[in-house]
Amino acid sequence: MSDDDRTRDRKVTFSEIFRIGEYRAVFFATQLSFVGDFISKAAVTALVFVETQSALLAAAAFAISFAPWAIGGPFLATLAERCRYRRIMVICDITRAGLVALVALPGNPVWLMLVLLFTVSLLAPPAQAARSAIMPLILSGDRVTLGIAVNQTGSQATQAIGYMSGALLSIINPRLALLINAATYVVSAIVIRSGVRDRAPAIRPEQRSNLWRETQEGFGVVFGTPTLRMIAIVVFASMLFSIVPEGLAIGWAEELSGDSEARRGFYQGLIMIANPVGSVTAALLITRLMRPAIRQRFVPFLGIAAPLALVPAVFDPGIAVVVAMTMISGFAITGMLPVLNGTFVQILRHGYRARAFGVMNSGMQLLQGGAVLAVGALISATNAHLPIVVGLWSAAGVVLMVILFSRWPKPHVFASAIAEATTANQVAVADSAEAASTGNVGATATTPPVPPQARSPRAEQGAYPKP
Repeated sequence: MSDDDRTRDRKVTFSEIFRIGEYRAVFFATQLSFVGDFISKAAVTALVFVETQSALLAAAAFAISFAPWAIGGPFLATLAERCRYRRIMVICDITRAGLVALVALPGNPVWLMLVLLFTVSLLAPPAQAARSAIMPLILSGDRVTLGIAVNQTGSQATQAIGYMSGALLSIINPRLALLINAATYVVSAIVIRSGVRDRAPAIRPEQRSNLWRETQEGFGVVFGTPTLRMIAIVVFASMLFSIVPEGLAIGWAEELSGDSEARRGFYQGLIMIANPVGSVTAALLITRLMRPAIRQRFVPFLGIAAPLALVPAVFDPGIAVVVAMTMISGFAITGMLPVLNGTFVQILRHGYRARAFGVMNSGMQLLQGGAVLAVGALISATNAHLPIVVGLWSAAGVVLMVILFSRWPKPHVFASAIAEATTANQVAVADSAEAASTGNVGATATTPPVPPQARSPRAEQGAYPKP
């Protein structure tokens, strides 16, 4: 191994990334927004279930926040590429705070609350796309992977806090949970405005065509590049089962708790936080302690272990086993996803990051919401026992992941794609900064950097074994 390889393969420390003020601001603001979101999601899901006694409608209430990503996520995320990242994050947070405050007004019927929450969710794609796109501008190399892992770990911790708090608040006053959510958006906007540097849009006015075409380019980059496409498919597949215990937690808790309302709320919270707790553990043990090369080798094993951990649900275990299974699944998912996300981000070209994020997150949200609705519909249509359906669904996930990882690219293929993208991005960012400072829009090309699928495929050769 050469000196350069050893440098690239060394473990990045937490202190390295938290010494960067902008990263601290993005991290803190993100966690604030997430904790409020999870509090309100758990409270609204419980409210709908209590009023309707329908597992399907409760699953629909849980899944409604995923709908905007499915309907217009890539299109809305493209806006982040056209705007200043800091500005769009602040505007989205302030607007969401106002809308959530309206949801919390006394006397709102459930259907109106869901409509308003759907509207709030429409602002998530541009805000989250801007946050994702700014990460590689703040962090570099494997710092991006660790930064993403820390963000996800933090979000899992806030998810655990939010879900448990929301489940317990649903017994007292669900609307209080919504007011807390609104307050977190306001504080998040203040932190972003004061702690993140203002940057020029990734796509300058002279580079723009139209939103529809630019959105299509985002799909082209993700699915036209072999390495990115394979990462996308594996990530999407993992979403089909990882969210199921959370989405069906209220129904599962109802079956396990008998007639005790307090126990039901407690069990719901336990099931919903189990995945985040496992995720936090994975981030500490895998992402931080293992070198990048070792983490890459573990990806296939973790990807298969995630659905495998949920298969024992077919035996209708008690609450302790349900929580343990969900924790193990969360551990495996979080051990895998930051590695894939970090690799994905490093392969992307500057000017395509927000759009690619929109494509990825839309697919993830669509599949998570769809999986929860599908399992809920299967339970309602067949009158089958909830744990049996979850176990069989997860068994199908094991088969799917084994098939996908049989075609997984070799590590050197990812390394070649990252090296090529790094060189191209250094030139693109330098040219963009020069053009913005001089005002000479003709100093650079009038289109974003050439997407990787339009370049020579030599770096991708040998990515997949022949069938």
